[in-house]
Amino acid sequence: MPRTRRKRRRELKRVPRTDATLPEHDRGAIPEGLLTRRQLREKGLSPGGHDPVAVLRCKYCSYRPDQSCNHPTRGWLYSVELARPKRVPTLAQEWALDRAMAARSTCPQCRRRYYFCLPLRTQGSCDPCHKGYEPSPDTYFTATAPVTHRLAA
Repeated sequence: MPRTRRKRRRELKRVPRTDATLPEHDRGAIPEGLLTRRQLREKGLSPGGHDPVAVLRCKYCSYRPDQSCNHPTRGWLYSVELARPKRVPTLAQEWALDRAMAARSTCPQCRRRYYFCLPLRTQGSCDPCHKGYEPSPDTYFTATAPVTHRLAA
């Protein structure tokens, strides 16, 4: 008779909050001038190579004010004063990205460029060519000319 495995309870690491680590803030009490990476991106900013200046505690840790948050769901807070504007890609970089995406989304057999990446590594072609059916027109670019590059970025 096979033995049933017993689940072990994971040991919780209880780390007391100290001043030696980054300051921690709960979700409703973030001071002005600190934003998460996503909030920076919405404002057109990036951290600019700077490290986070504080920790955004997870929801579970808000009930334990004396313990430090060491869960993977915690967030990092960045200073708005140290943030820089997001870099804008040049036209040559956008063309290079478009060529790379065109190579991933164009079937080598039927030369159709689809709106999604194709399984070229495993199948070598698109599903309609591989399985022998006609694709629906809303899945690929409909053009009378050969496949041209369209900026994907």
